[in-house]
Amino acid sequence: MRTGIFALVAGMLVLRFLLTLPPLWLLAVLPVAGLMLLPFRSYPMALFLFGFSWACVSAQWALDDRLARQLDLRTLWLQGQVVGLPEVGDGVVRFQLEQVLSRRDKLPARLRLAWYGGPAVRAGETWRLAVRLKRPHGLVNPQTFDYEAWLLAQRIGATGTVKSGELMTSASGAGAWRDRLRQQLLATPAHGREGALAALVLGDGSGLSTADWQVLQNTGTVHLMVISGQHIGLLAALLYGLVAGLARLGFWPRNWPWLSCACVLGFTGALAYGLLAGFEVPVQRACVMVGLVLLWRWRFRHLGVWLPLLLALLAVLLGEPLASLQPGFWLSFGAVMLLILIFSGRLGAWPWWGTLLRAQWAMAIGLLPLLLALGLPVSASGPLANLVAVPVVGLLVVPLALLGTLLLPVPGVGAALLWVAGWVLGLLFSLLAQLALWLPAWLPSALPFWAWLLVALGALVLLVPAALPMRSLGALLLLPLLFSPQQRPEFGRAEVWMLDVGQGLAVLVRTQGHDLLYDAGPRFGEFDSGERIVLPSLRALDVRGLDLLLISHADNDHAGGAAAINRGLPVRRILSGEPAKLARSLAAEACSREHWRWDGVEFSTWQWADATTGNQASCVLRIEANGERLWLTGDIDSQAERALLNSGLAMPAEWLLAPHHGSRSSSSAALLAQVKPAAVLISRGAHNSFAHPHAEVMTRYRAVAAQPYDTALHGAVRIRLGAFEQAQSLRDHARFWREK
Repeated sequence: MRTGIFALVAGMLVLRFLLTLPPLWLLAVLPVAGLMLLPFRSYPMALFLFGFSWACVSAQWALDDRLARQLDLRTLWLQGQVVGLPEVGDGVVRFQLEQVLSRRDKLPARLRLAWYGGPAVRAGETWRLAVRLKRPHGLVNPQTFDYEAWLLAQRIGATGTVKSGELMTSASGAGAWRDRLRQQLLATPAHGREGALAALVLGDGSGLSTADWQVLQNTGTVHLMVISGQHIGLLAALLYGLVAGLARLGFWPRNWPWLSCACVLGFTGALAYGLLAGFEVPVQRACVMVGLVLLWRWRFRHLGVWLPLLLALLAVLLGEPLASLQPGFWLSFGAVMLLILIFSGRLGAWPWWGTLLRAQWAMAIGLLPLLLALGLPVSASGPLANLVAVPVVGLLVVPLALLGTLLLPVPGVGAALLWVAGWVLGLLFSLLAQLALWLPAWLPSALPFWAWLLVALGALVLLVPAALPMRSLGALLLLPLLFSPQQRPEFGRAEVWMLDVGQGLAVLVRTQGHDLLYDAGPRFGEFDSGERIVLPSLRALDVRGLDLLLISHADNDHAGGAAAINRGLPVRRILSGEPAKLARSLAAEACSREHWRWDGVEFSTWQWADATTGNQASCVLRIEANGERLWLTGDIDSQAERALLNSGLAMPAEWLLAPHHGSRSSSSAALLAQVKPAAVLISRGAHNSFAHPHAEVMTRYRAVAAQPYDTALHGAVRIRLGAFEQAQSLRDHARFWREK
């Protein structure tokens, strides 16, 4: 039985690693092949094929439900019902729409929309909206959140921006009730932690600030502020323990079997909590696992502990095969497997404090390989933070918050309980903030596969029973985390990365022993691409410090992320075309005409002397490696381009960064005639409101036969300067969910 379940689960998990989906004819043949194998007792292979086919078919359905290409960027009138809890912040409300109808075209079953400056939108309402629709699209970098994978896992077939709309029917149903409860929670004073309480009760994290999320990430406690298996499991355990305690003390009716009542009550409480949280896929996963554990406790303890876990995994994947695309799926099941490994088969009982310590030790060591594989940060303070936060949140804050929410109709009682819960959360966040400052999260460099295998083996050796000889040597296998082999360019060569930061610019230049960053990406409200995109990508590329941070000029799309870069990495020198307009903490020097040599690679800077501010003041950088040149031009316009042509610098180059993202006022014919680029780099946001790159500019590039590399189409682009090779784009690294 275990072998069959394992084969079926393994078949569905393969989906996560596919580059492309098999053709439909093959998906039709595979189940037939599985049926033909059954008479030969090859049922594990048959079940593997069944699982693989089901996962691929389910993924294909989700891909087929994406917005049709001919409707991309069109504005349509449509009608639908708001589902889930809308997110409000920075003057925009984001929400999901289902039951979508349009008179003109067939639309995806689920949309994710943003309404800038719009009215309040409530769950359960039906709206008629004019929406500019877009196919799913995300940024692609060496190390960033995969937005397209997330959209597909949520079965969201399109995103869009609302232009106008009218309310058709008022809110109704369970979603409307949850939304009203959220408003009530947010309006109940709780020491400024109303948003955190809403996250714990309803699974709505939109009330937490960016600073809160940063503290949680740095301390490895994000799982405490989302409704996870831990919260649902703790609630079920408290209800189970309540019945068990009453039975042990003799206060439970003798004619009621306490074990069955405890299991039923625990599962009912877990299910009610899950429904309160919206019963999304992670919550469904947690409820299934809790239900199977309680069923195992009640009836089937002879089956062991691994079979119920496999059954939970099977139930989750059968219900939603795309769950494996989300990091939370791997982390939650990985954590449960680690706890089983640590606590099963041990002789004797441990004291409660020993159990807590060993659990944190297991999580800190055992999840390392998973965090590395998923590209997630590792919290050095996580074990210590969780040692305090897990019991405080699980045993104190969550029960108080749930009880307070239940008793809100009772004047004064519910509000008082929420006030106490908020006060405890405030103290906890203060402690976590100090831990985050002391030991922030650490994002290790990307490891070669052999180094990752060593780390995984070392973690496993450290977690096995202490009776294993030489067990402590497992720590030596973790050394690649601290001493990962650096892959640097050869002497006289440079590696150039144009990162995908949307409507902005960030270019990394690496020589054999030096690192330079040209611009740092934009910042929009609380979204700082320097912190969320550039910095993780630099760390993934094993950049441990910057010899030079060159900010071309002070516009937000070039300088917005500079402060985050300066905080996150050691920076020896900062140079800018507009140093006075940058934050004082950056202490930038003014750009001047300089020339230097790093590891056989030549660098030259230039700025138009007549320009004092704005795009024309951009600091331009020329790089030459082994006779191959690259111009990084910031946002200069045609006037500054003429001044550059008269500067006396050698202009011909194989690579040219399109000035001002391909604006009509730049990339003059005179510049292109002198540079004669073989390829042009365009850094811009997909569907940007500036219409970059302009059609006339692209015509001029085609006239000189310059091959375009566009971040909106290619994602991050890598150039081996000095090798005279074509660039490599990350979007060409196929994933079946990635827009081509």
